Amino acid sequence: MFDRPILIAGPTASGKSALALRLAGEHDAVIVNADSMQVYEVLDVLTARPSPADRQQAPHHLYGHVPPTHSYSTGQWLRDVEALAQDPGVIGRTVIFVGGTGLYFRALTRGLSPMPPIDPQIRQHWRIRLDSEGVAAMHRLLAERDPPVAAALRPSDPQRILRALEVLDASGRSISWWQAQPGTPLVDAGAAERMVLLPPRPWLRERVAGRFRAMIEAGAVDEVKRLRALHPSADAPALRAIGVRELSAWLDGEMTRDEAVKAAIAATNAYVKRQMTWFRNQLNPGWRVVGHAGNIP
Repeated sequence: MFDRPILIAGPTASGKSALALRLAGEHDAVIVNADSMQVYEVLDVLTARPSPADRQQAPHHLYGHVPPTHSYSTGQWLRDVEALAQDPGVIGRTVIFVGGTGLYFRALTRGLSPMPPIDPQIRQHWRIRLDSEGVAAMHRLLAERDPPVAAALRPSDPQRILRALEVLDASGRSISWWQAQPGTPLVDAGAAERMVLLPPRPWLRERVAGRFRAMIEAGAVDEVKRLRALHPSADAPALRAIGVRELSAWLDGEMTRDEAVKAAIAATNAYVKRQMTWFRNQLNPGWRVVGHAGNIP
């Protein structure tokens, strides 16, 4: 479907977007977002979305195209990528997929397991229960009905907990059964150039701190204000973008500015650690590990 694409994965602040832009210039390529937070509108600065100047240098797709009040799944992203393959501006050109969401890359190269259709009434039922009983109660209920899946999920992750309950109700089967079914990949992994950026942690920590402070100066607080003005539901994925919770606490007087910045930097570093662990453990040996983006010839 895509002729010899380039896949660039890695943790936040590792230099992926800059590398993608450089390679796009060298290959006359288009760039496709593979980061689950950069799909949302409003959060341009806070999710480090490529700037307007960057987007003028090469075509960028699937950035900021989803309202932050909506949920957006890996399956929806994969369907958008499939539609993009038919875009006249993409056909015949090198495509660079770049981002930090490992599940997107896994779905791209291995396919996504089929899932049962969910009746809107089932979905609404669980949304109402979440709002009235809370996420902890939903996790306890899932632990009673599907212990292995509940054990694999964070008790504070309402989106995945409700998804598991919905699938159980709709199909009578565990979501883990559905996930074990084979999917159809959109990219031939063997024909793709695949690289994962895993820079030294001290270097990344410095980058994370400097970048978040720069985000504050570039308007991240105003973005959080605009997001809050849309009144997203408590389980809206966009609210999980790092910095939203911390800057909201500052706006609400629960933290000082310095406390919010330090908390957001700490949360980013914790996320980086999880990303690096995932990439090391989940990506197969066909991926080339690169210490710094500048090491790519």
